[in-house]
Amino acid sequence: MPLSDRLSATRPLARCLLSLACLSSLSGCGLLLIGGTAATTTLVATDRRTAGEQVDDQTIELRVSSEMNKAFGDKARVVGTAYAGRLLLVGDVPTDADRQQAVTIARGITKVREVDDYIRVGDLTPLSVRTNDTWITSKVKSQLTTTENVPFRTIKVTTERGIVYLMGKVTATEGDLAAKVVSGVSGVNKVVKLFQIVSRESLITDPGKPAPVTDSSASSPAAAPASSPAADGGGAQPMPVQ
Repeated sequence: MPLSDRLSATRPLARCLLSLACLSSLSGCGLLLIGGTAATTTLVATDRRTAGEQVDDQTIELRVSSEMNKAFGDKARVVGTAYAGRLLLVGDVPTDADRQQAVTIARGITKVREVDDYIRVGDLTPLSVRTNDTWITSKVKSQLTTTENVPFRTIKVTTERGIVYLMGKVTATEGDLAAKVVSGVSGVNKVVKLFQIVSRESLITDPGKPAPVTDSSASSPAAAPASSPAADGGGAQPMPVQ
């Protein structure tokens, strides 16, 4: 058989194999099947931010790093994590005036719609503690990845002095489950939920459109000042979920 004929004969098989590969990789092909297991798996396995929000968040985090470095240099350490325009600030600054300055700078960054201030006033956190925080973050992400019905790809994890901060667009049930799982991870002193609560119906009916958002912190007490014992990660016993 001529080579051209053999290639033509194999094309239908190649297309079939490609379709099967697409079905087996939900996130890779952007598959969303409404109803049944496929839809559930896809909702868990995708980032619920729009592509524009993801780019904006990356830009915000880079701007925070640059602006804080210009403002404080080596005397402070302020780290920003952004999710859909909501910005979490953690780290250490020498004085409360520096903390307020950092928050003001953050609020002035383009696309930032809200700032969660968890900056600690005090000496810089030792490298050993920060290294342990990185290890805790890795363990938390691993645990979330292997937990059924937790949308791990849309949850951002930040650890500071053993306190784990969770951000993302989740349903109330998903957020509670994620926080419960994280609270059981070794080394975690406290879990702070900074989720944006969305309805499951909005995710399924129109997955490409940003869902209505209700901040989970809106009905809860304001966070304790970063310099208080509640925020310094102290204590050997696991802390309750906030």
